[in-house]
Amino acid sequence: MWAIIKKEFKSYFLSPIGYVYIGIFLLMCSVFFYLDIFAYMSTEFSYMFGSVSTILTFIVPLLTMRMFSEERKNGTEQLLLTSPRGVTSIVLGKFIAAALVVLVSIAGTLIYYAILCCFGSPQIGKSLVSIFGFALLAIAYISFGMFASSLTENQVIAAVISIAFFLLSWFLPNFSSVFTNFSLMDAFYTSFINGTISIQNLVLLVSFSALFVIFTIMVIQRRKSVK
Repeated sequence: MWAIIKKEFKSYFLSPIGYVYIGIFLLMCSVFFYLDIFAYMSTEFSYMFGSVSTILTFIVPLLTMRMFSEERKNGTEQLLLTSPRGVTSIVLGKFIAAALVVLVSIAGTLIYYAILCCFGSPQIGKSLVSIFGFALLAIAYISFGMFASSLTENQVIAAVISIAFFLLSWFLPNFSSVFTNFSLMDAFYTSFINGTISIQNLVLLVSFSALFVIFTIMVIQRRKSVK
């Protein structure tokens, strides 16, 4: 599996995708750092992640839309499925590689934390919890984006499916409280952004990620058995 992780991780930076994702992410972090923190002379580092989390809906599909769609479109999926590596290793390898790109981008936000430390004393515990929750939210988004990519050979359609799902999960709680307990964004906002770790929200984010990784494995395994 390590070989797949290494190959997929490198592929993000051998093409513009990885640079575009990190560039947009850090650009928006800069914007929200100024608007939400610097402009108000605040030391609440978590405010920046509260705003940037909305951007994940639109930039995570940049990473995930090509995962399996590109393989099918280029005709390399057959080589992938007939390789000696198992489907689980292939899916987990792609998933972990995308997660590593996200973690690299999140590590870049420590620059803003260092800047904030020069002007005040941000709460390190609350900041770390916010970063942790943000990473879990992004990884959960990756898991669904990967699943969407496994369903179609069209990268644009995979991206649209992902964005539509993320928007629905974001706005449905506004129409019915039934959806509140299943909203990833609410799970992030109601606990992690406030510096607290809720077991319920932690379980939701982790189980959501695991569930769609399993769904992806099932889709790819079914396609392999058919072929």
